[in-house]
Amino acid sequence: MYKTKVVIGAQWGDEGKGKISDFLAQNADVVVRYQGGNNAGHSIEFDGKRYALKHIPSGVFNPKTLNIMAQGMVINPKMLLDEMKELENKGIVNHNLVISDRAHVIFPYHLEIDSKLEELKEKKYGTKIGTTKKGIGPAYEDKYARVGIRFGDFINLKTFKSRLKETLFIKNMFLKSMGMKQYNVDEIFNEYKEYAKKLSPLVRETGLYLSKIIEEGKVVLFEGAQGVLLCIENGTYPYVTSSSPTASSVPLGTGLSPKHVLNAMGIVKSYTTRVGAGALPTEIEDEKISSHIREVGREYGTVTGRPRRIGWLDTVVLKHSIRVSGLNEIAITLIDVLDDLEEIKIGYSYNLDGKEIDFIPGSNEVYDSLKTNYITMPGWKKDITKVTSWNELPIEAQNYILKIEELIGVKITIFSVGPDRKQTIYR
Repeated sequence: MYKTKVVIGAQWGDEGKGKISDFLAQNADVVVRYQGGNNAGHSIEFDGKRYALKHIPSGVFNPKTLNIMAQGMVINPKMLLDEMKELENKGIVNHNLVISDRAHVIFPYHLEIDSKLEELKEKKYGTKIGTTKKGIGPAYEDKYARVGIRFGDFINLKTFKSRLKETLFIKNMFLKSMGMKQYNVDEIFNEYKEYAKKLSPLVRETGLYLSKIIEEGKVVLFEGAQGVLLCIENGTYPYVTSSSPTASSVPLGTGLSPKHVLNAMGIVKSYTTRVGAGALPTEIEDEKISSHIREVGREYGTVTGRPRRIGWLDTVVLKHSIRVSGLNEIAITLIDVLDDLEEIKIGYSYNLDGKEIDFIPGSNEVYDSLKTNYITMPGWKKDITKVTSWNELPIEAQNYILKIEELIGVKITIFSVGPDRKQTIYR
């Protein structure tokens, strides 16, 4: 049995994946980020300090762990260097970072297009996707249109300039047609060649390396950004991200075969949150309760600072994530945020055209119109942040976790009662 594990957000992201990845990374040889870019961050807290990661894998806090930014990522080199500098300023100087030569580069025109398209959608249709405007979607578009630039070409300055000329010839025609700013090859090249020089020592082939160390029995942890419900294939389209955070995308995003991906842990918040537009069937209408959860749980985007929408836990969502991502264990986070509530609800099914269903429709409009059926459970009204074992949890908190297990059919192996690494507990 290979010693690999995938850590996956089982909701709409922001479930605490970074915290659990950091916890598991203490015993990992390698941590691999396999998709996304700097549009979704991980918040990690230990020893009284809080860190916000954007690109960099969560193993960066273990000096013995190698951190790989794999080929499924799109990376902003300027922002990556800034992120590395921020960590150094906080005393994390040994990054142990490697970048796949197949990962794609984000350039200024990607950010420009991302921002402009959001504005146009809002102006034309009165709504928008809710993108972070970090250029992620347009970078993936270029990847699939075969006009993107990969790190292997980026660090070869002669090839980089040649590829940039070809790409900007096409991109500038599009930008001009949209009445947007056009870009000069030399301006971008002269700025970005400096980033290429700085990052060049970190760039290498990573798929073959990963395959070898997994076969050797090393402990490898894979982590994605966002959550399953933001997956381009299996999420609540069109309000999704531009890649797939599921376990299914690990082989494609890392250069491995599916046989290397056998264990997947879903990270689940004890309630539900979502940033941006799209359906959220269990959204809490009581502003007093939703505001309380938002403030206690610090529910604001790591990258954007945007307030997150708040809902009760939704087990239809969890069962969907378990099915499409092969989750065989669950870690539940932020249980302590519910400490002061008199009662807690769990959404377990929906009503569609007078019939009870337990699946997510493919149409966001249909999904947004559904009514949710709930189980109501008593709260525990106790501070659980100092709990260090399952038996120390109030019986009401234990029953809440056990009820979730019963509804989803997967074991909850880890629970978290606070933001610090020490507040993460194995059952």
